[in-house]
Amino acid sequence: MKYNSVKLIIFNRILLYVTLDHKTTMFGEVSSPQYPQPYPANFQEQWDLEVPQGYQIQLTFNHLDIEPSPDCYYDSVSVVSDNKVLGKFCGQNSIDRFHPGDKPILAPRNRLQLVFLTDNSNHESHLGFTAFYQAVDIDECSSSSVENAPCSQICLNTLGSYLCACHHGYMLRPDQRTCVLECGGGVHSELEGTISSPGFPDMSPLDLDCVYTISVQPGFMITLNFSQNFHIEQVYNQGQTCLFHWLQVSVQGKKPQKYCGGKSPEVLNTGAHFVQLEYHTDRYGQSQGWSLHYTTQRVQCPHPGIIGNGTVTPNFAQYLYRDYIHVRCKPGYKLMMGEKEISSFKSICQSNGKWHLTLPECKIIDCGAPKLLLNGDFQFISGENNEYLSVIEYHCNEPYYRFKDTAKVERKWTEVNNNDIIPPCYPECGMNTEVSVGGRVFGGMPARPGQIPWQLLHKTHTRGGASLISDYWALTAAHVVDGLENINMTWLGGITKARNQNPVIMEAEKIIIHPNYQRVSFRGHQTNYDNDIALIKMSARVPLGPNIRPVCLPNKTHESVMEGTMGTVSGFGGFKEGLTSEILRYGHIREYSSKQCVFEDLPVTDNMFCAGDDVEHVDSCQGDSGGPLFFPMLGHGTKEQRYEVRGIVSWGPVRCGQVSKAYYTKVQNYLGWIEETMANN
Repeated sequence: MKYNSVKLIIFNRILLYVTLDHKTTMFGEVSSPQYPQPYPANFQEQWDLEVPQGYQIQLTFNHLDIEPSPDCYYDSVSVVSDNKVLGKFCGQNSIDRFHPGDKPILAPRNRLQLVFLTDNSNHESHLGFTAFYQAVDIDECSSSSVENAPCSQICLNTLGSYLCACHHGYMLRPDQRTCVLECGGGVHSELEGTISSPGFPDMSPLDLDCVYTISVQPGFMITLNFSQNFHIEQVYNQGQTCLFHWLQVSVQGKKPQKYCGGKSPEVLNTGAHFVQLEYHTDRYGQSQGWSLHYTTQRVQCPHPGIIGNGTVTPNFAQYLYRDYIHVRCKPGYKLMMGEKEISSFKSICQSNGKWHLTLPECKIIDCGAPKLLLNGDFQFISGENNEYLSVIEYHCNEPYYRFKDTAKVERKWTEVNNNDIIPPCYPECGMNTEVSVGGRVFGGMPARPGQIPWQLLHKTHTRGGASLISDYWALTAAHVVDGLENINMTWLGGITKARNQNPVIMEAEKIIIHPNYQRVSFRGHQTNYDNDIALIKMSARVPLGPNIRPVCLPNKTHESVMEGTMGTVSGFGGFKEGLTSEILRYGHIREYSSKQCVFEDLPVTDNMFCAGDDVEHVDSCQGDSGGPLFFPMLGHGTKEQRYEVRGIVSWGPVRCGQVSKAYYTKVQNYLGWIEETMANN
């Protein structure tokens, strides 16, 4: 063909043409002068229309309105091809004798002329004509316009031209029209096809040596299916056959096999992707020949088998070339190729019938060491070695720590998350060896180890006490630590003797005094003890044990200390006039109304209460400041009695034991500040 493409673009009713070369187009439009206005009189014009070689030109009048007359004598439009008039037209509609209507006019070749003639006798206005022409393909293979047959064997019509082809066993000569015998046919690489001897089913030419090669891609095996119509001359000579005419089939790795006679080999499974056929005839004899249809099948790989704790997909009865498999492990197992973990596995059946990768293993997931629990531990209750679905049980270091809402926490290792959130262990508060009834701090009873395990002592600067309320925080009076916030302060715990050789030593990291505490003094004496409370954060976690444990804070919903309620005060302060105790002492005291506790001209607020014992003369003294006044918690039996700190030793008479009463900071009023301060620090 002499053109590449044709493109028609219509935009705003304008027709544009893309030409194939500088001279011809595939279609076009022709109109009379001034159309759609009436055409002029006494006018003559000719249009030479042409389409590419190999096509006929076809003309169709879209509209024709020319003055009618007999034989179109006055005005006319004529269609001429090769000097032959194909039609002369006039009139207004298809009922007029010389009107072309909408029937196409087909020229025998690729050219025609339009000739438009008018005289001066047109008494009415006529519009003229508009026509469309286009190229129409010529069927050269059947057209009588082509002298003789265009091809000697097979003619194939194409757009604008034709192609010649040959029967099997023949090849096209350089003239591209005639054929010559050429058996063999080159290499057949399609996955399916048909091959036959030259001229089949007619007799094969003599003196042939034809070679046919079937070569498909590796991974496919060729099967030859011979038709029943099979005849190759067979001559017997001393037990040998197929001497002069034969078809030989050669497969790589196998002995070539010759076939002749009148019996078809039928189906031959070669098991190879390359097969060569040799067809031989000598100058004598007759063989009708043969025909076969070959197909291909994919090479089969062995079944991959099963994998423990995993699945192989897809599950086929047989696996062929290019099939692939995936291996997925069950939950809790991981893919392992040797000693290496892999994220996924895919293996493909290769052209040699083998899988390109061997199957991996599915090994149980090691979830790693369980998350450690501060102040607690764990034990396996099922499974082992931290493997998937092993179950461990966490527990706090009892009796000093416990979970807030449960006695134990069970965790199951899964493949999704082996770091489940474990609730923290909270210190058990308020537990001790029961204090004895009776005695007093000023001259009170000596405490045994473990009886008041929350009592803390500092001996530097001035002697003072504090109450351990967690394994990091302690509670004391503000005046005890006032001015010492930026000084390294050492606290001792877990002792009943001030000179104990093995105390629990705690360094203060932060000292936080209540923001409303007023540092007002006169000649070195405090004149206002309102908001006399402070918190101490230790620099390291306090190691709880039988002799050092926190006391509980009061319950928000319970009443604060009421008049007459008995509590216990403890400390290392004065126990005889002028003497400071070197041992921890305690005594039981009760609350008094403020009216009964007027002994110095200092302001008394609702943030403090008075307590003591006028009968037994139990009282706190200098050196006990900051220490606890604790009470039994409500709702606990005697076997597991807990204690809460409701008061902090704050201030009292200068000489201990004379009044046997003192003021204590009411802890109940500061629970919100205590919780917020501990949370933010």
